[in-house]
Amino acid sequence: MKLQIKIDGKTYQAEVEVLDDDAIQPAYPPYAPVPELSQSVPALGAYVPAPAASLSTADEKQYRSPVTGLVIRVDVKPGQEIQPNDVIAVLEAMKMETSIRAFHAGKVKCVNVASGDPVKLHQVLIEVE
Repeated sequence: MKLQIKIDGKTYQAEVEVLDDDAIQPAYPPYAPVPELSQSVPALGAYVPAPAASLSTADEKQYRSPVTGLVIRVDVKPGQEIQPNDVIAVLEAMKMETSIRAFHAGKVKCVNVASGDPVKLHQVLIEVE
């Protein structure tokens, strides 16, 4: 089949061949589907305690730092009663704040950190009775 094409006032002739759809092969193979890699994770700053069955008595009485960072605020003091989900401290790591929340009721026995203190991963912050 011959075609005539006009570009910028000039006329060109071209000969083309029309192929059947079956004869046309893609230049590359189609993409394979991407495997599902997503996992459900808690929201940033959420404290998710281990299941109660796996907590030892010592772990139930200690709140540890989930990050290496800086103590922004301590919201409890020794002798204070706490309830589940109360914010007991706020930490900062890489410009992100993490709230430490109580996972059971109790009485604060000891506060081992103060505002402005640097903390390491898993460092004991607060102990309860």
